[in-house]
Amino acid sequence: MTLEIKHLGKQYGDKTVVEDVTLTVQAGQAFGLLGGNGAGKTTTIRSVLGLLEYERGEVLWNGKNFLENRPSVGYLPEERGLYPKETVSEQLLYLARLEGMKKSDAQKALKTWLERLGIEEHEHKRAEQLSKGNQQKVQIISSLIHDPELVILDEPFSGLDPVNAELLAAVVKEQIAAGKALVFSSHQMMQVEQFCEQICILKKGRMQIDGRLSDIKRSYGRSNLILRSEVDLMPFLETRGLSDIRRDAQEWTLKVKDEIQAHQLMRDLGQAGVPMLKFELKEPSLHEIFIEKVGEAV
Repeated sequence: MTLEIKHLGKQYGDKTVVEDVTLTVQAGQAFGLLGGNGAGKTTTIRSVLGLLEYERGEVLWNGKNFLENRPSVGYLPEERGLYPKETVSEQLLYLARLEGMKKSDAQKALKTWLERLGIEEHEHKRAEQLSKGNQQKVQIISSLIHDPELVILDEPFSGLDPVNAELLAAVVKEQIAAGKALVFSSHQMMQVEQFCEQICILKKGRMQIDGRLSDIKRSYGRSNLILRSEVDLMPFLETRGLSDIRRDAQEWTLKVKDEIQAHQLMRDLGQAGVPMLKFELKEPSLHEIFIEKVGEAV
């Protein structure tokens, strides 16, 4: 199962909002579609699903036109779409039946998912009676209850506390392991790094960077140096002309030009008799790459 987006282009009047976006999402893989507000992520997703008409390019599923060969899709939009006056079970069963599930299968799947996400006690409550986090869980169930082949999650961790975020993370990993093709859009870079092998960063509708995340990070080199010591390293670092130094308790993070400079610094620290608890040279984080390419905080 493969989703292919080829040279996708979308305009609103004279304004181009998506231009020449080309992506491939394989089964058993999570693809990170990233970008700041207004980058074109949601427009791309809605174009893929046929919710928007696009002017250029094509979308394929297993080599055939997506809408003519439409797979079972689980879509979690960023905006909530629950019926506030309907109970959790009523609307989840309704949505499952719309996806072609038999009533008995839908009821069984509903019970399983409510227990899996720890909200079985809310089954007969109206959606408006639920907390923001539990509403998000209901929407997650709505996108997965019918066991879709293609899963598209747009900001799935919105409204979830750390404990429930860990629970959802486990669910996402299960979906990947089950062989789903998964598109993951989020501003939470740590979550993207946790799941996604492939990424694309959009800015103003255009691709800024795409490929395997590990290859992208490797191409930047190991330029982040993390030091930890019980003594104040700042005077030592400043005398060596190092800048962009960030201190957090007993840990210092700084940029180096290359590994040669880092190793020289390590030798200097040893010769100066500075006691070190940690010396780690790392590739840049996805957050740092995102800031560089998009030029804005997340």
